[in-house]
Amino acid sequence: MQRKKLGLLATLGPGILVAATGVGAGDIATASLAGSEVAYAILWAAVAGAFIKFVINEGLARWQLATDQTLLEGAVYHFGRIVQWFFVAYLLAWSLGVGAALISACGVTGHALFPVFRDAQVGKVFWGVAHSALTVLLVLVGGFKRFEKVMTVLLVVMFGSVLAAAVMSKPDWGAVGRGLFVPRIPTNVNPDAGKWTLALMGGVGGTVTMLCYGYWIREQGRVGAGFLRTCRFDLLVSYSVIAIFGVSMVLIGRGLHLTEEGATGMMIKLADQLGKTLGRPMRWAFLAGAWAAVFTSMLGVWQAVPYLFCDFWQLLKHPRPRAGPRAGDAANPRAAVDTRSWIYRGYLLALATVPMIGLGMNFAYVQRTYSLLGAVVMPLLALALLILNNRTDWIGREYRNRPLTNVVLVAILAFFVYAAYVTFVTGKDVIS
Repeated sequence: MQRKKLGLLATLGPGILVAATGVGAGDIATASLAGSEVAYAILWAAVAGAFIKFVINEGLARWQLATDQTLLEGAVYHFGRIVQWFFVAYLLAWSLGVGAALISACGVTGHALFPVFRDAQVGKVFWGVAHSALTVLLVLVGGFKRFEKVMTVLLVVMFGSVLAAAVMSKPDWGAVGRGLFVPRIPTNVNPDAGKWTLALMGGVGGTVTMLCYGYWIREQGRVGAGFLRTCRFDLLVSYSVIAIFGVSMVLIGRGLHLTEEGATGMMIKLADQLGKTLGRPMRWAFLAGAWAAVFTSMLGVWQAVPYLFCDFWQLLKHPRPRAGPRAGDAANPRAAVDTRSWIYRGYLLALATVPMIGLGMNFAYVQRTYSLLGAVVMPLLALALLILNNRTDWIGREYRNRPLTNVVLVAILAFFVYAAYVTFVTGKDVIS
């Protein structure tokens, strides 16, 4: 199949979706708190966090383009049914947690922008339900191209407001340069500097939603290894945006006196403090950017996570590899997920409604639960890519991991295992 030429939006589209979906309330809270606690010294950690997510997503894309199998298909075909059932159990738990967190986050930011109710809890419920309903409508009626355009506009709002606030905070650019290019953990400045370094590296750029990239590129017709260079460029731009966003939030948090609490409540207090230091217009601009961040996360999750469940459902029908292209032969590509199917729409509606039970829960608890669930997937993805992408008979010699990629994947695996040890064994909060 001849590779078709792509326009700029088509080239960057899936990466834009990754960036818009992968940055949410938790990322804003973690990066700004890190800046408040440690200032410039750990800026490099935001870049490192974006880089490790790039390595994982590049590996996911390379596997799919070389084999025309999603990562879930490859894992089930080669590791067995236990992976399939573990995945769906995990996906259901994660969906409940992330759905509750996103509905609550949209509710709180919606009420902050439009406080039409005196009772904040009533406002949170109203705006949370309204955002979820609007998202379902956009997904069902708008189609993939309109979804892509809406996400692009909202990403510009989110990125522009945060970058403007960072520049207006008048940082010490010399210290910024040292923080970016001289990696260190300044425990002499703050005894918890190690904690904030790990939190910043682990929290930026999304977790489970990285799996959605493979379905988005299939929607665009990117099939076959001829699109590998396009995907690498697309992802490089995406994670560069995410890195700049993380760095900007650290700069915004620097010098402000922030406290650890629910991520969305902290964003509103952050906006209030920015209003005092940079003026009320910046408060509203930052609130608009924060709203765009949480709404794009909801829109991306609502649109793409049902793909994952559809993939699981198809694997029930096809437990063994189907005949099709191998190692870049895109003569008979798999079709994209049918978004009109009852499986896709049923999961979408369940995702948009069932987690509403979390509206009555403490937001900080909901945020922590879903963040921990999301963090679990990172070492599993690194391990899967170490196995799948190193088997020449599965992926082909040309597309297997390079030695440096393997080193990075092992480092990612070790990082998250250590983070889990610190969090669950020592009782310290590392991944927030």
